[in-house]
Amino acid sequence: MKTIFVVDDSDTCLSKVEEVLESQYRVMTLPSAAKMFAMLEKITPDLILLDISMPEMDGYTALRILKDNPKTANIPVIFLTGQADVMVEAHSFDLGVIDFIVKPFSALVLLNRVKMHMDMDGVVRERTEHLEQKTKQMESLYDNIISILADVVESRDHLTGGHIERTTIQTKILIDAMLERNVYADEIKSWNSDLVASSARLHDIGKIAVPDSILNKPDKLNEEEYEIMKKHVNAGEQIIDKIISKTREESFWNKAKIFASYHHERWDGTGYPRGLKGLDIPLQGRILAVVDVYDALISERVYKKAFDHYKAVEIIKSESGKQFDPKIVEVFCDVHERFMNVSVEW
Repeated sequence: MKTIFVVDDSDTCLSKVEEVLESQYRVMTLPSAAKMFAMLEKITPDLILLDISMPEMDGYTALRILKDNPKTANIPVIFLTGQADVMVEAHSFDLGVIDFIVKPFSALVLLNRVKMHMDMDGVVRERTEHLEQKTKQMESLYDNIISILADVVESRDHLTGGHIERTTIQTKILIDAMLERNVYADEIKSWNSDLVASSARLHDIGKIAVPDSILNKPDKLNEEEYEIMKKHVNAGEQIIDKIISKTREESFWNKAKIFASYHHERWDGTGYPRGLKGLDIPLQGRILAVVDVYDALISERVYKKAFDHYKAVEIIKSESGKQFDPKIVEVFCDVHERFMNVSVEW
């Protein structure tokens, strides 16, 4: 049975509302806003019927407090009041009430208005849950597709075993640490960090188009070969653009495209392929630049030995403001041991 709070300083009004609604709902009558907030510590109602004119705390103040608290902000509120005024109604709706019932009210009006909103709220919640379930299913599907594509890339690149999975985990670590420290938080807080980090797996998907003779060359690349290798960024963009054109799903795949497009740009503007500088480089690219280089530094190659973790950290610090965003480097330095743990465990 759904629960309704009725908040009014009039015993007569409380009794009438309870009499009308108690056969269909669990009704809790409360003589003041203070009593309501005390009860909210224990019970979350499905609806609140709230009087406007009450001593100590009026309905407007109580509503503002309700809407400012994330735990109570989504509880639907209907004002019960004797103030039949257009300006009062307009102000009430601006504050977030879903309806306005004027006293004195008939039992039929009260019951029908409450039932209508309860039914609507049920439908909205049901559809929201269904949408959330579908969204989770789609996210799982995309995650699986990304994993398969990333495995294809890594199976061709024999020199970078485990690179994709390590950088995915470390990207998530860095994103979460930035959010905790309020670094670019206005942008990051709108992200699904798990999904964004997962999409980073495709940052090197363009390597599919790089010849094996270059991709797996057992020596350092010469200048001509390096120029060919750099084209994996453009190839990655083209591959993801084709996926977008076929699936018509831009919002997800564009996340992967940003990582693929910008992780080789440099803070000082000397990176590739566009030579972007500073904040002109999308945030995902600036994040992955640090993660990608860290993993390259601590990984052994046929043409170089792996750097010690702490040496890699020092190198990244030295490139702050040159290759890397200084704010992101600062966060990386705070959590670098978490990066080391990922590398050791892999």
